[in-house]
Amino acid sequence: MSIWHTGKHLLLACGLLIAQQAGAAPEAVVTPLLTQDLPNIPGKEVLMISVDYPPGAVDPVHRHDAHAFVYVLEGSIVMGVKGGKEVTLTKGQTFYEGLNDVHTIGRNASKTQPAKFIVTLIKDKGAEFFIPVK
Repeated sequence: MSIWHTGKHLLLACGLLIAQQAGAAPEAVVTPLLTQDLPNIPGKEVLMISVDYPPGAVDPVHRHDAHAFVYVLEGSIVMGVKGGKEVTLTKGQTFYEGLNDVHTIGRNASKTQPAKFIVTLIKDKGAEFFIPVK
C-alpha cells in the first residue's frame, strides 16, 4: 500500500473521530485494498476498497463514475440510487451501481452494530472513485 493510501486512511479515521466528537453521524472508513490495470481494456483499472460503517454511519449523496459492485461482509446496510428502490442488504448480499447512478442512500441499518462491505469499481485509470453530489 502506498504512503498516499496510508495517509488517506489516517485522514478518514481522523475525520471519523472529529464527527463523533461533534455529535454528527459517524462517517464510513474507506480502506483501499487493490488497484489493478486492465491491460485488455486500455485506460481502465479495477479499484477494490473495504468500507467500514460504524453504528449509525451515513454516506453523503455521491456517485462513482464507475461500475461499482458491493458485497456485504458483516452487518446490515441500506443502499439506494436515484430513481431506484431502497434496499437493505445483509451478509453475503450484493448491490450494483452503474456509471451514471447517483448514490442517494448509503447507511448502516443499525445504530448499535457495525457493518462492513467490499466495493469493486471498474473505472477510468487514475480517476477519483468518490464524487460528491449536491
